[in-house]
Amino acid sequence: MSFVKTLATLAVGFAASKGYDKFKSAGGMAGMQEAMKSNPAMAGMADQMGAMMEKFGIPGGAEGLQGMMGQMTGGAGAAGDNAAAGLGGLMAALGGAAATGAEQSAGMMDALLGNTSATDTMEENAKLTIRAMIQAAKADGEIDAGEREKILEMLGDIDAEERAFVEAEMAAPVDIMGLANDTSDAMKAQIYAMSVSTVRVDTGQEVSYLNGLADALGLDDATRARIHASMGLG
Repeated sequence: MSFVKTLATLAVGFAASKGYDKFKSAGGMAGMQEAMKSNPAMAGMADQMGAMMEKFGIPGGAEGLQGMMGQMTGGAGAAGDNAAAGLGGLMAALGGAAATGAEQSAGMMDALLGNTSATDTMEENAKLTIRAMIQAAKADGEIDAGEREKILEMLGDIDAEERAFVEAEMAAPVDIMGLANDTSDAMKAQIYAMSVSTVRVDTGQEVSYLNGLADALGLDDATRARIHASMGLG
């Protein structure tokens, strides 16, 4: 069981269901890597992100990175684009959170890249982050049947507990205050950043949701701006 691994597969699933326009507008994989290289908190990890991308069949990734999410074999075309969008957005969000001093986000990045083993705390933080991503995806309405099918399909052979958790969160109502109340100070930047990465931010409902979440988390304008800049969103 690994909710950290499920977090990564879910990011790809949301890219498959929601599209990857925001990822492309930020410069694609190259843009995400450049944003990471300019982020002191994530320096040195951009090339490792390329290695992860290669495991999803995306040209240009570096050699290596064995094991992580081996059941997924996204190739060229749409599958590769979705993998790039999902993983690129995930890495950028963790980098954005780390830029605010959130050390656990850099630690989760290490676990995703296979540099370290996920701790129990990382697993619990991954569950909270999954909850935040799913809730953000429902900001402009519920996740429809087609989107749900694509997301669950991308989860592959995760165990019953992980799948049940994801399905329960998909069925749960949006509850900004509940999410914020369950978020520790150390996780606030990561929860906000991952929520930003999940949506396109092209509707008033999504903007309103993100503003409400940031307010509930107690993030000031400067912190929000730093997260956005470190994610390559300006």
